[in-house]
Amino acid sequence: MDLLSTKYKTELINIIEKDAFIMETLAIAKGLKLNDCWVGAGLIRNAVWDSLHQIKTTKRNDIDVVFFDATTLSEALEKEIEAKLIQINPNVKWSVKNQARMHLRNNHKQYSNTENAISYWPETATAIAARLNPNEEIEILAPHGLNDLFNLVVAPTPNFDWNMFQERIEEKQWKKQWKNLKVIQTKEKK
Repeated sequence: MDLLSTKYKTELINIIEKDAFIMETLAIAKGLKLNDCWVGAGLIRNAVWDSLHQIKTTKRNDIDVVFFDATTLSEALEKEIEAKLIQINPNVKWSVKNQARMHLRNNHKQYSNTENAISYWPETATAIAARLNPNEEIEILAPHGLNDLFNLVVAPTPNFDWNMFQERIEEKQWKKQWKNLKVIQTKEKK
């Protein structure tokens, strides 16, 4: 089974292309010239959920930029990049994380690249990222596919802690904003 079904991939690219803010953000991230660099998580997920609910409610004040650079595991590099991004757009809360070092914080084995790292993100619908390639085309990274995202399923990734997933569901209160979400309530996925 192709995890990135052509239908959902095309639909996601269409949603991103129609969103000037996301396109600008992808261009900014590309301009950083970081290795294996992507923009992901809530920015992408929320745009799809808004589209599927035919609403425009998402505040876009938290942007996750991730990259993979095993040559330096310094958190200072991330702060330096965040400072650059704040100069470009000070109205956004930028979060920059070198996925080559995040295994240390998360107490996992070392990740091999950005795709491997985001496979450990909390929800399958959140473990999604996008970027512009050298030809200015949108590329999608979704290690768990796009089915849950487009079917409005909120499920933990296989690598994420169940109790932390439950805490996130309580904290985020997504169903208040997106009424049609289906939150997985037991450890058995779907």
